[in-house]
Amino acid sequence: MTRRGVLGTGIALTVLRGPEAMAKEHVPPSPASPGATANPAPIDVGMTVNGERHDLRFDSRTTLLDALRDHLGLTGTKKGCDHGQCGACTVLVDGVRRNACLNLAVACDGQEIVTIEGLGDEQKLHPMQAAFVAHDGFQCGYCTPGQICSAVGMLAEIKRGLPSAATSDLTVTSMQVAEAEIRERMSGNICRCAAYPNIVAAILEAAEKASG
Repeated sequence: MTRRGVLGTGIALTVLRGPEAMAKEHVPPSPASPGATANPAPIDVGMTVNGERHDLRFDSRTTLLDALRDHLGLTGTKKGCDHGQCGACTVLVDGVRRNACLNLAVACDGQEIVTIEGLGDEQKLHPMQAAFVAHDGFQCGYCTPGQICSAVGMLAEIKRGLPSAATSDLTVTSMQVAEAEIRERMSGNICRCAAYPNIVAAILEAAEKASG
């Protein structure tokens, strides 16, 4: 039988059976188990955000991103793709960069969170923030909070000697902050304005000042 014949037979059978027969074959979903609820009970979560302790209560499915923005009003952390693909929501969790949209807030119970608001302010910028300003490392600015938090966490990774896909020698004890390392390690942070050369220059300057 040809491919066209198979398709034609399937269409003909569907028409002959009619919608009533097909509806009878539909299997309804099984009823919820006894005691099941549509929404889980709220859960208590305690975390330190930008040096301040917060005891919160919310749905256990709440992401760290939504907890920061909707429950604490820290809107510097941006919601971009909400799928962990753009990096706009990057924050530091116990000093390690994380995509806040992929981390449940309950998993951060007892941990220390640093957002862009906790790195510096208008009166005293963090060195990475100052470098981004000096090198014009942003245009629309939407990705900038995530870029800066990611850059700070990335330099900490290099300082700890954690290798990347661009690291040529895995035996070195002191890693260099090279452009290739920066581009590889920052590849998870997307800038739709394409200010990448300026971002790299800003990170290089901040790293040089930190080491000097």
